[in-house]
Amino acid sequence: MEIPGPWRRAAAGAGLLSSDGRIAATIFAEMSALAHATGAINLGQGFPDEDGPAEVLEAAARSIRDGVNQYPPGMGLPVLRYAVAHHQQRFYGLEVDPDREVLVTAGATEALAATLLALVEPGDEVVTFEPFYDAYGALIALAGGRHVTVPLRAPDFAPDLDRLADAVTDRTRIILVNNPHNPTGATFDDGTLRAIVELAERHDAYIVTDEVYEHLRFETPHTPVAALPGASDRTISISSGGKTFATTGWKIGWLTARPELVTAVLAVKQFLTYVNGAPFQPAIAAGLGLPDSYFTSIAEALRGKRDVLSAGLRAAGFAVFPSRATYFVVADAAPLGFPDAVEFCRELPSLAGVVAIPLSAFYSEAIRGEARSMVRFAFCKRTDVLERASERLAGLHSRVA
Repeated sequence: MEIPGPWRRAAAGAGLLSSDGRIAATIFAEMSALAHATGAINLGQGFPDEDGPAEVLEAAARSIRDGVNQYPPGMGLPVLRYAVAHHQQRFYGLEVDPDREVLVTAGATEALAATLLALVEPGDEVVTFEPFYDAYGALIALAGGRHVTVPLRAPDFAPDLDRLADAVTDRTRIILVNNPHNPTGATFDDGTLRAIVELAERHDAYIVTDEVYEHLRFETPHTPVAALPGASDRTISISSGGKTFATTGWKIGWLTARPELVTAVLAVKQFLTYVNGAPFQPAIAAGLGLPDSYFTSIAEALRGKRDVLSAGLRAAGFAVFPSRATYFVVADAAPLGFPDAVEFCRELPSLAGVVAIPLSAFYSEAIRGEARSMVRFAFCKRTDVLERASERLAGLHSRVA
């Protein structure tokens, strides 16, 4: 039986539709299965192996005990909406109306899905940077949009602003900005962000920002696009609590935007999950209210973990690219004699007892070759796990000689 049209488009947009029309397994599923089968250390998927702050966990348990277990309001519980609004003002000086300009979602991915389905008409163009989080291609295709990409090239993974200007036209409905950037760990400078705003104004496009790693930056503070002059009225800002509070399984996200945009997205969201995560919403609100020292400490801890793994990769013979944020570092396996990262990642569990993800999984077919030998490793694990992984990787030289 043929896959129905919209889902076929989504699978094709995610690069998962094989030549015979079947949906292929993702490389993420394949690598996780390899980790399970071989007992390898899984540095492929981006989830922590430690729980988040005790205050947040206890707030969730307390909410369950207090009976916060039924449907929350469609916009989200007021306690979280007000916490999000306060967070935007506290960290970025943004004034947000918690009753009209905040929508709680089932993670950032649902916020992205509902936004694209609400705002994109068939044939509209959505511009992203490439490589891109794998859901983007699928969601754009599902909405009937045309995916236009601007490449980010090693070593800095910074966009060419002339290429960006060529990509954004009067056909562009949305410029989708993932900053800090998964999978590369790059951050965009103010010049790039201002160029995005200027292009959106010139071509009357919306800006949708995926800022889930906003507090996991190692060098410079985060500047949301919505805080730049001329951006607030046309920007939908998306974030979540999963990365900031190590609660990725809770799937509590949100977006902020002007009221009419929130209403449009809510009209779609109510037919996706309707509502979600009632007892976890007050818990994430508690997290957003933690002192500045918490937010500083999580970035410092991750920076240290990045340094441990990056040093281990260099010692093993990889070329390692800068990671300025997120959970991830990109390394090149070519110096080890592996020009094909997909083949390398399939062999790595047996060679070194470690699992990683080929960077090509985050590229469209057209330019996938640019990342042919590059590999993404996740360092959001305990330091002792990263040290053990580094020890295992150190033996690669002898095994591939």
